[in-house]
Amino acid sequence: MSALAPIEQAAPSDGKDPQLAAEQLDDIENSAGPIKPSRTLEAPPLVAALTPDERKHKERAMVRKIDLRLLPPVIIMYIMNYLDRNNIATARLSGKVGLQESLDMSDSQYETCVSILFVGYILMQVPSNLFLNKVGKPALYLPTVMIIWGVISTLTAAAHNFGGLIAIRFFLGFIEAAYFPGCLYFLSCWYTRKELAFRSAILYSGSLISGAFAGLIAAGITNGLDGAQGLPAWRWLFIIEGVITIAIAAVAFFILPNFPRTTKWLSEEERQLAVWRLQEDIGVDDWTSSEEQSFWHGFALAAKDIKVWILMVMLLGIVSSGSVTNFFPSVVKTLGYGNIDTLLLTAPPYVLAVITAFLNAWHADRTGERFLHVTIPLLFAVFAFILAAATTSTAPRYVAMMLMVPGIYTSFVIVLAWISNTIPRPPAKRAAALAMINAVSNASSIYASYMYSGAPRYITAFSVDCCTAVLAILMAALLRVLLVRENKKLDRGEHVEGAPSGAAVPGEGGVMRKGFRYLV
Repeated sequence: MSALAPIEQAAPSDGKDPQLAAEQLDDIENSAGPIKPSRTLEAPPLVAALTPDERKHKERAMVRKIDLRLLPPVIIMYIMNYLDRNNIATARLSGKVGLQESLDMSDSQYETCVSILFVGYILMQVPSNLFLNKVGKPALYLPTVMIIWGVISTLTAAAHNFGGLIAIRFFLGFIEAAYFPGCLYFLSCWYTRKELAFRSAILYSGSLISGAFAGLIAAGITNGLDGAQGLPAWRWLFIIEGVITIAIAAVAFFILPNFPRTTKWLSEEERQLAVWRLQEDIGVDDWTSSEEQSFWHGFALAAKDIKVWILMVMLLGIVSSGSVTNFFPSVVKTLGYGNIDTLLLTAPPYVLAVITAFLNAWHADRTGERFLHVTIPLLFAVFAFILAAATTSTAPRYVAMMLMVPGIYTSFVIVLAWISNTIPRPPAKRAAALAMINAVSNASSIYASYMYSGAPRYITAFSVDCCTAVLAILMAALLRVLLVRENKKLDRGEHVEGAPSGAAVPGEGGVMRKGFRYLV
């Protein structure tokens, strides 16, 4: 589900049950197909029998249970996803002879190896998410693709020339593309609108943690294994991390659930409550069966929604600014330290980013506000890019590096939740929107890979990063204006295309309460 909270209505997690009976919005406004009868949502018997206090207690316990069973495996899997994708940056500086020197590649060839991954990454995201939504088996699908990308990542150690590395990187991106948008959609099927931003931040902390530890791992392998068995440190880096990925994926088969309806480690009462609170959250049903999911219908709905395109440009700006992380060890290298010290200095900015992303997402969920939680961190990133381009002095430059990573990714995790907030239903549309936005945003990594020349100033790269961060701020402002306008229409009882129907829904004692509203 998505993460929007109804205005003047208690969120499900607070235990109050307004006994929503909003009719499910039919797909007339979104579909050229035959009209389907709407289904009136009614609380299932085991949930209806609970008192408000009993529900509050049981729901909190159930959410904790879901968190403990769901979040650790998806975070660990995403750590390896990001690590396998970006370890080429640390491999460049690992050992006496790094990857680029060992394969006798020019700077432009190395940049091509970085960017080619995102070509495959873009091509696979939308088909993969639509397929996952159709089959409804994330517990099988996500670990399977993880094993495949683990094998491909391990094979990077066998690359002996530019052509071989290009082929490996393309297919690595093609397979890895399934995980992140699939996981975002997966979480949106388990958590309510008020819960999703913080869980998205927890998920994305996997990438930040991997960024923090990538340099430390590479430094350790360089010190301990460089030259072992006649292999340079960068080859050991891919072997070790690839094997770990495969092992984690094998364990994930036995841990990951599918959707709330079909999860065996929830009791029948918990299953009914888990499904009902998501239905109650926006007044419509979510994923029910694969027969109700359409591959291309969801894609068509997403493509016709202007909010999807605004979010797409917003995330494109943020990811373009975040391309600095693909070259972060090389950027830190401009401080003038040796390779080992440089790899160690890459960790603190990511550690700070984990902290700020968690705090920002927690506050965003607590307040229900999105715009300021997106734009304020981006303003810090804009300042950081200007500072980095303006000076090569060690202290201010490292301050800029400490701010640019947290500034970008603290904002990024809120936008991830804002997508599901703004495109809450139907699930096929939400799955397609998440994949489309994430795919197009990562297109920036193709061209951004060629900007990082001209060390130590990197004026072109930092200037473009600054401009794209400003673009994201402008798109956030535009989206806020649009959503505020649509909320006013909902207040007046007018129809808003793409929003669950019902400006007001029956509450206790026949009093009408406001229903679905967009978070702004």
